[in-house]
Amino acid sequence: MPIPLSNTPRLGLGLAALGRPGYINLGHGEDLDNKTVDAMRAHAWTVLDAAWAAGIRYFDAARSYGRAEKFLGGWLAERRHTATVGSKWGYTYVADWRTDADTHEVKSHDLDTLERQWPETLASLGRRPDLYLIHSATLATGVLEDRRVLARLAELGAVGVRVGLSTSGPGQADTLRRALAVMVDGVNPFSAVQATWNLLEPSAGAALTEAHAAGWTVVVKEAVANGRLTGRAQIPPPLAQICRELNASPDAVALAAALAQPWADVALSGATTVQQLESNLRALRIQADFSALAGLAESPGEYWQTRAGLSWN
Repeated sequence: MPIPLSNTPRLGLGLAALGRPGYINLGHGEDLDNKTVDAMRAHAWTVLDAAWAAGIRYFDAARSYGRAEKFLGGWLAERRHTATVGSKWGYTYVADWRTDADTHEVKSHDLDTLERQWPETLASLGRRPDLYLIHSATLATGVLEDRRVLARLAELGAVGVRVGLSTSGPGQADTLRRALAVMVDGVNPFSAVQATWNLLEPSAGAALTEAHAAGWTVVVKEAVANGRLTGRAQIPPPLAQICRELNASPDAVALAAALAQPWADVALSGATTVQQLESNLRALRIQADFSALAGLAESPGEYWQTRAGLSWN
């Protein structure tokens, strides 16, 4: 049976910004003084130690997050921690540890990529991930129609790995609903989804409600919109007002709004520094009515076009 997340604190840590020198979070480049592999490993371990001390027990990586899986696997082995780990396949990191690379990751959702990346994940983590997700599945890639890929994922699910998908782009809801309908030998092999949901892009909410009702684990990513809902961006007046009322930072309010969704099991902090993590953790102490922030939502097309324009730094 898949490992449940019911005993996992509801804030997790994603390593997208910790496992490689370049990422699209606003100001990411300014957070890292030394971007050598050894320095970034030490930095990642410092943030992981702080997360563990704060009670975080869910950690998220991917093959395309540079050395995130290796950093996480080495840290878990050294510290002898038992944690819930998610990882993803379908993108290959190709930036060669450069922030100025023309291309940072290449997407491929075919069986060859899955068969190559699964053993790479095992070797890097030193263990099986608890959740194993198709990275940014979309209807356009055809992965949800690929019977060979689905059959292989079903095999992994049969041995105790909770398989699923992460979603991105303006069609998240359509992709998730198609995944909810997938059948392999009369059974849906999927039982987990990691989706972008935030105050600027809440369009997947209804589909995530359906996934939750079906018993799926639901993980929220990009709750602070890659820095757009932090002090590094111009904060919309309604969000600034509630921040003043709660005496809270915008990132904490944004994460608290994600955690307040009844379908959300875990929301990921994407912190690059201990200070950012500590600010994110304040979300766990916020209880509020977030209905006044509904007007912040952008159209999915507008939101994802803006995200696509963010620079790697």
